[in-house]
Amino acid sequence: MIVAVASGKGGTGKTTVAAALSRLWGGRRVAVDLDVEAPNLHLFLRPVIAGHQESGIVVPVVAHPERCTGCGACSDICAFKAVLTFGDFPVVFPEMCHACGGCFAVCSEGVFAPGRRVLGEIHWGRVPSVTGELTFVMGEMRVGEAMSPPLIRDVTHRMMDMRPSDGDAILDAPPGTSCPAMQAVRPADVLVLVTEPTPFGLHDLDLAWQAFAPFGVPAGVVINRAGGGGLAGDAAIEAWCVDKGLPVLARLSFDRAVAEAYAQGVPADAVSPEAHAVFADLVKKVQALGQGQVSKESRHVGA
Repeated sequence: MIVAVASGKGGTGKTTVAAALSRLWGGRRVAVDLDVEAPNLHLFLRPVIAGHQESGIVVPVVAHPERCTGCGACSDICAFKAVLTFGDFPVVFPEMCHACGGCFAVCSEGVFAPGRRVLGEIHWGRVPSVTGELTFVMGEMRVGEAMSPPLIRDVTHRMMDMRPSDGDAILDAPPGTSCPAMQAVRPADVLVLVTEPTPFGLHDLDLAWQAFAPFGVPAGVVINRAGGGGLAGDAAIEAWCVDKGLPVLARLSFDRAVAEAYAQGVPADAVSPEAHAVFADLVKKVQALGQGQVSKESRHVGA
């Protein structure tokens, strides 16, 4: 089972939930940080890193400028203007290249050769002191880099290689509904949407569901900072869940102790026995959701 923990906006507690699920899941599993622009799952899981590798894309390099006829086909096909021709001399801007390969395909003179642009790094290792076997993999994008989906794809491939045949995976997806989030959620069998009882939380939860619903996987909602008296209120989130037919998997209390623990890198499930029990119950509900065992009763407010 592959579980993606996602959110319509940043700051809802997505990583808090992903870390707790990873720690309490049990058995053989891999925790994956796909929020490559700002990865922080490792701060709570504290893995022992065993290896790393660069991740990049193929970009064109002007290898034979003397062959250029100035036809302009390469610049015409490039939607991002990463290749321009000045007379009969082509110029490549690798930072703008999306690695579509169009310039290679249309250049009949063989002007270009494949080069490489590094997007970031992939790190992997193991997490000690948890029940069962927990491995870890994360992506970390280079400072100033703007294109994360290829790196997310490479991290996902590494996760597939590391994931035991009888094991599970918990993915910490990037926030929002843009290309990085869509790429991260794509391999999931189950979707956990984390939200907060504020107007922005409800608005972006709705946007996230519109974006992710076409994947057709079982989904549920976690309300973080429940009972905090936000302008939207818990009731508005729960009414939305009823309207969409999504179960409320957990209500995480608005608790200062959890926020203080977060600031110190302490996982939320380790804050207190009560918090541990809430997240342990969440694990059971997510596992049941993935197995198609969520009852009709659990899809209603108050379940």
